[in-house]
Amino acid sequence: MSGMRFLILNTDYPQFLQEHYAKSPELANESFARQMAARMETMFGVADFYSQALRNLGHFAIDIHANNGPAQQAWGREHGITFAACGSSLRELFPWTCRMERGKWQYEVLAAQIRHYRPDVLLNQAMDMIDPAALREFKPFIGRLVGQHASPPLKEEADWGAYDLGVSSFMPRVEWFRQKGLRAELNRLGFDRRVLQRVGEHERDIPVSFVGTFLDMHTSRTAVLERLVEVGVPLKIWGMVPAGGLKDSRLSECYMGPAWGLQMYEVLARSKIVLNHHGNVPPYANNLRLFESTGSGAMLLTDDKPNLAEMFRVGSEVLAYRDAQECVDQITYYLTHETERAAIAKAGQERTLTDHSFEHRMRELIEIIGRGL
Repeated sequence: MSGMRFLILNTDYPQFLQEHYAKSPELANESFARQMAARMETMFGVADFYSQALRNLGHFAIDIHANNGPAQQAWGREHGITFAACGSSLRELFPWTCRMERGKWQYEVLAAQIRHYRPDVLLNQAMDMIDPAALREFKPFIGRLVGQHASPPLKEEADWGAYDLGVSSFMPRVEWFRQKGLRAELNRLGFDRRVLQRVGEHERDIPVSFVGTFLDMHTSRTAVLERLVEVGVPLKIWGMVPAGGLKDSRLSECYMGPAWGLQMYEVLARSKIVLNHHGNVPPYANNLRLFESTGSGAMLLTDDKPNLAEMFRVGSEVLAYRDAQECVDQITYYLTHETERAAIAKAGQERTLTDHSFEHRMRELIEIIGRGL
């Protein structure tokens, strides 16, 4: 299947968007193409990793971030949409959820974009943010509506039958899709080797790092990290924390602030050991950090999951721990055994660059879509 048109629909953390535009206030007045290019240059989240891989494989692909107010309004202006009733507050420009209701400018712009591009495949990576009932209205302009989602819960009562296909890096979600009557397949996450060119070489001067979020679903993660701090592990933490911060936790002692995109990759490139923990989710290894850490050449130490061995050789490409004490023990050992640590890190990076690139993932996705035509 060659030459397909992909429209990739996503959203961003409002906190990230606010900081991104605050750094370059004039960016909000630029064209849609320039604003999206600047967004992708940050390499935050999955950036343009999917769309670029698809373009490398000979397809047309464009990204739309439905809650990026300045970029969406720029697209609208460039295509004849007026915004007389549109506010400019941060809350309106960067809504966390996208309420696609008729009469609201967010709906009107997205509807116009879908009619304009008429994609063979609309890949919605924001299934929890955009009501499928709105997307059902656009089906006459879409070849295949594909939804992508991982572990956070989705509304049981929503109209998931609007989708032609569900894909997920999280096998329990694949099974959930199937229970809802959707054709569904596993499509794991990956790594974009362009990151290595952008970040370059760094001295590995951070003994142990953790980059992630601290939400209600991450209490088990917090407990493990607090144990590490308690016993004196030289840990540094970056990420998005609750509004009240980590003031009631010992983690505040080693919290370094948020790290978006390239800043996060620089942290990984400087780390000897990158710690990963999936939080309070079913026992299944599935997050971007698995591939970001190994792809960046750090040694990954992650919580043990039954399916981890499907992606890496545990013990020689990555390491796994079953509890906080085993995590402490492995950190202690490998911080004093540099040659062994470096060998595992090198093997993990080779595996990710060989088997877990986003081009590999997009080849798999094209095959999955093709099987349903």
